[in-house]
Amino acid sequence: MSVRPSPVSASPASRTAASPASPSPRPAVIARLRAAGCVFAEDEAELLLSTARTPAELAAMVRRRTDGLPLEHVLGWAEFCGLRMTVGPGVFVPRRRSELLVRQAAALAAPGAVAVDLCCGSGALGAALAARVPGVALHAADIDPAAVRCARANVAAAGGLVHEGDLFTALPAALRSRIDVLLANVPYVPSEEVGLLPPEAREHEPLVALDGGTDGLDVLRRVTAAAPAWLAPGGSLLVETSERQADRAAALFAGGGLTPRSVTSDELYATVVIGTRPGRRPADR
Repeated sequence: MSVRPSPVSASPASRTAASPASPSPRPAVIARLRAAGCVFAEDEAELLLSTARTPAELAAMVRRRTDGLPLEHVLGWAEFCGLRMTVGPGVFVPRRRSELLVRQAAALAAPGAVAVDLCCGSGALGAALAARVPGVALHAADIDPAAVRCARANVAAAGGLVHEGDLFTALPAALRSRIDVLLANVPYVPSEEVGLLPPEAREHEPLVALDGGTDGLDVLRRVTAAAPAWLAPGGSLLVETSERQADRAAALFAGGGLTPRSVTSDELYATVVIGTRPGRRPADR
C-alpha cells in the first residue's frame, strides 16, 4: 500500500491500550503498519496507541489502517494548524499545505471580520482562522452532507455556523456584500489526473472534493464569477491552486473584477491566489 505522509504528527501517549502488566503492543503494531507499506509506521503506531482505549479497539484501528483507510479517518481527527480537527469517514482530510491559506487569511482578517469557509470539508480552515483572529463571525458551507456533519463539530466549537448547499446558494442572503475574508479551498485536480492520486484519497475521499474538471478550474470559475457580489468592499477571496494553475487562476480573478496576487510557500509546497474587491470597508461596519 502506498501511503502519503500523514499531516498529523506523533504526540506523547496519554493513555495506552495495554495494561501495565501486559507486554507493549508497540513493536507488533509497527511491524504490521510497516508490512502494509506505511512509511511513517513508528509515528502512526504512537498515534494509534494513544487514541485506542482498549486492546480490541487498537486491533480494529490497526486493521482499518492496514486495509488502506486514511490514518485520520481511523483516528477520527487530524492535526491542522496545531489544532485537533474532527474528521469522519468519507470526508476530505485537511492537508498541511492548506495552512498557507489560513496564514494569508489571518493576515487579512481584522478582529470581528466576517469570514466564510466555502467548500469547507471538515471546516478545518475556518476553525483554524477563528482560532487566530479574535471575534471572527465565521460561516462555512459544503455540498456534501457528510462534510457538513463533520464541519459542525469543528466550526461550532469556534462559534461559527455551517450551511449545506452548492457554493454561495448555501449562504444566508444577509452575507451578500459583507464578507471580508472568503476562503474557498475548491477542488483543483484535473479530471484525468484524479486516478493518479494516492489510493487513500481517490478511494476514501469524496470525488466532489478532488475533481476540478477538465483543467482543474471549473469550480474556481464559478466561485470567481459570483464572489464579487458577496465580498465587502476591500474584501478578499483566497483559493489554493497548483503552481502551474496560478496564472490562469489570477486571470479569472481579474476577469471577475478582483485585483489578484499570488503567494507561494516552498516549505508547504503550496500556492495561494488572492483576489481583492476594490474599495474600502466602511469604518462603521
